[in-house]
Amino acid sequence: MNLHIIEDHVKIRTNLEIYLSQVPDINSVRCHSSVEFFLSSIDAGQPRPDIMLLDIGLPGMSGLEGIPDIRYRLPEVDIIMLTTYEEEEKILAALCAGACAYLSKRASLEEISNAIGVVNAGGSYMSPGIARQIVKHFSGAPVRKVEAQILTDRQLHVLKQLVDGHTYGTIAKQLGLSPETVKTHVKNIYRSLHVHNKAEAIQKYMRGEV
Repeated sequence: MNLHIIEDHVKIRTNLEIYLSQVPDINSVRCHSSVEFFLSSIDAGQPRPDIMLLDIGLPGMSGLEGIPDIRYRLPEVDIIMLTTYEEEEKILAALCAGACAYLSKRASLEEISNAIGVVNAGGSYMSPGIARQIVKHFSGAPVRKVEAQILTDRQLHVLKQLVDGHTYGTIAKQLGLSPETVKTHVKNIYRSLHVHNKAEAIQKYMRGEV
């Protein structure tokens, strides 16, 4: 399999690359520091991944925000979240967006390798503590209530700026992003809200449907 890793922490990224490059079933390991760099590499014709390790807390577009774009361009890729975020809403958001596995960064390199093997064989995998949270959620056990949220916090912020009449350039400066990243956020907002343009998105926001 071809494995890609999107992780901004250099030491974690390097350790993963060195260890996983020695796994027999993995043909190649390619690393990226952000979703934007990964998408640019795919557009430039670099080999596509079969499986991806994706962090959530990334510079620019977060891992959660990036899943729809990655799935849109690479519908066959299996996405494994590898992150420090273990909150229930993050886990559910990632799984609902299309991730097939969720690992804590506290997992050992051996566990990460095993998880990749399970996913490559067509299965799914979660770290034990994370799996327990999901079981409690669906069994109706008393866990912290999770409010359904159509958009991520960053997407909601971008949408509010659009409602206020700000341009992509202004929003980019305010959030410390590139205009292209803002455009990607807006595209994902349209997809999540099932709308086709800014006017329809603003209407949904004004009606309280976001």
